[in-house]
Amino acid sequence: MLSRREMLAVMGASLARAAAAEDRLKICVFSKHFQWTDWREASELAAQIGFDGIDYTVRTGGHVLPERVKQDLPKAVEIAHKAGLETPMITAGIVDTSSPHAEAILETANGLGIKHYRWGGFKYDYGRSIAEQLNELQPKVHALAELNAKYGMAAMYHTHSGLREVGAPIWDVWTLLKNEDPRYVGVNYDIGHATVEGGYGGWVDSAHLVGPYMRGVALKDFLWGKNAKGAWVPQWCAAGKGMVNFPAFFELLKTAKFSGPVQLHFEYPELGGANDGKTQLEIPKERVVAIMKRDLQYVKGLMSAAQLV
Repeated sequence: MLSRREMLAVMGASLARAAAAEDRLKICVFSKHFQWTDWREASELAAQIGFDGIDYTVRTGGHVLPERVKQDLPKAVEIAHKAGLETPMITAGIVDTSSPHAEAILETANGLGIKHYRWGGFKYDYGRSIAEQLNELQPKVHALAELNAKYGMAAMYHTHSGLREVGAPIWDVWTLLKNEDPRYVGVNYDIGHATVEGGYGGWVDSAHLVGPYMRGVALKDFLWGKNAKGAWVPQWCAAGKGMVNFPAFFELLKTAKFSGPVQLHFEYPELGGANDGKTQLEIPKERVVAIMKRDLQYVKGLMSAAQLV
C-alpha cells in the first residue's frame, strides 16, 4: 500500500507526464497525398504510418467539397477520430471573406473542435505597384480576421515560393498581419518554400520576423536542379535529402515555444501521383506507405532530438 505522500507523488508525476505529452507537437499528413482514396482508408493508412493527425482538404476537388462541408466534414472527422487521429486543422479554399462557403466552413470546423485552417492564394500583378496592392489587400485580411474572431478560428496563410506569390518573401505577408490579432490570422510557415526563397540566412530572418504569427508549419525538402528547358528550379525531394536545415529549424521552433499543428508534405515524383493529389496511383499503395513512413521517421527523429515530440 502506498502512503498518502507516495500516492500524491505518483499522481504528480503522472500529471507532469500528461502535461509534457500535451506539450509535444503533433504531426499531421496533408490529405492531398491521399486524394486517391476515401476518408476511411486515408485515416487508417495515416494512423498505420504513424501520423498523429490528418489535415483534410476542404476545397474544390478535395476530400470534403466546400458546398457539402456541413454534411461531410463531421463524417470525415468522426472517421479520423475512430482511427486514432486528431484533426487540429483543415486546408480550406478560402482566400478572403468572399470565398464561396467561407462562413459555413468556419462554423462547421469550429463546431468540430478544429481551430486552425490553411488560407491563402493572393497573387501579385507585376503591371502594378506591389506597395499599392498590399495596401489594397489589408482590408481583406482585416475582414477575414473579424470573421475568424466570430468563430474562434485561426487562419494560417501558407507561404509558397516563386513569382507573383504574395508571402514568398515573407516580409510582405508580415506587413498584412502586423496590425492584426495573431489569434485570428497568422502564417503557415513552409520551411521548404522559405528555404527556396532564402536558403542561406533569409529563412532564419523571415522565421524570426513572423514568429509571433507562426500558427502552423509545413515540412518539405528540395534541391536545385535544371528542368527540361535547362532552367534552374527547385526540385522537391525526400526529407533529409535536400537543402532544408531541419535541425536548425526545429531548434528555432523549440526556442519560440511553437505549439501549432505541423504538416508533413510529400511533393516529389517518387510518390507516383500522390505527390500531386492525383485520384489514381501510378505505383503500388504499399510503396506510397513505405515512403511516407520513411520520411515521417526521419522527421520524428530530428524533432525528438529537439524535444519537440
